[in-house]
Amino acid sequence: MHGNKTLITELILLGFEELHDLQIFLFLVFLVIYILTIVANFLTFLLIVTDQHLHTPMYFFLGNLSCLEMLYSSTILPRLLSGLLTGKKVISFKQCLTQLYFFGCLIGTECYLLCVMSYDRFLAICKPFHYATLMNEKLCIQLAAGSWINGIVFTSMYLAFVLQLWYCGPYEIDHFFCDSLSLIEISCNNTSFVKQLSVILSFMFTFPPFLLTVLSYVYIIAAILKIPSTAGRQKAFSTCSSHLIVVSLFYGSLIIVYIIPKTETVRDVNKIFSLLYTVLPPILNPLVYSLRNMDVREALRKAVGKILEGQFVNQTLKV
Repeated sequence: MHGNKTLITELILLGFEELHDLQIFLFLVFLVIYILTIVANFLTFLLIVTDQHLHTPMYFFLGNLSCLEMLYSSTILPRLLSGLLTGKKVISFKQCLTQLYFFGCLIGTECYLLCVMSYDRFLAICKPFHYATLMNEKLCIQLAAGSWINGIVFTSMYLAFVLQLWYCGPYEIDHFFCDSLSLIEISCNNTSFVKQLSVILSFMFTFPPFLLTVLSYVYIIAAILKIPSTAGRQKAFSTCSSHLIVVSLFYGSLIIVYIIPKTETVRDVNKIFSLLYTVLPPILNPLVYSLRNMDVREALRKAVGKILEGQFVNQTLKV
């Protein structure tokens, strides 16, 4: 006890309790999404590591993104799947804080990594003759490391303030994961400073990288318009539009959840918006950035060919 405030040890994640009759259906949907997310991102990461032709700045960042997405999904979805399958909604306070910390680190990293990837494409398309000099190995490592370090440092700083709060219930979080805003709501302290800090950090991790990403694509689209071939323009526009749709869903949903003032309407659809930055990006990114890419598809074709050739040789030797 601390005065009249009890130190809690467990919380209840309500998840999708309002959809009680659809728990098994939701479990199957999220299970398929999780499996596809891990397989697609691991395959992308493996191809980038093993294929020498993919050892370029663009694929270096894409490999970082694939690794990030696997960790990101594994922070959220296994706990969600367990709750949907078993109906067990209780989570220890330490586990909740651990999930919150890793979620914050990874989502903060992704915000800046997507921005870095758009900058890389800007240099490659708009400054092709200087690209190799500007985007050298040292800068690639610095940009990737900076993205990871930013996510870790600022999340650690935020968590330090969250740990200073006392929680007096109700010990229920109306969410499918330990979201920082939902956790703060059950605190019995004055949380105005922590809420303001949350908005400031959310702003820092969403608006600047989103604006820089959009600006990069504005220059990229301007360069595409100069392409004489109609087919070439259409292909480039198709790629850019798919990239912009994914990053807009990601940044836009984060802005709605963490920055826009909470009206009753926003609160009611909060979980839906949360799905747009927790579940969809990890499965969409490998599809948009990797499998639509000719180099990645060629690397995959070669890898599959080698595997099939090896199996054929083994079967021949056995005969």
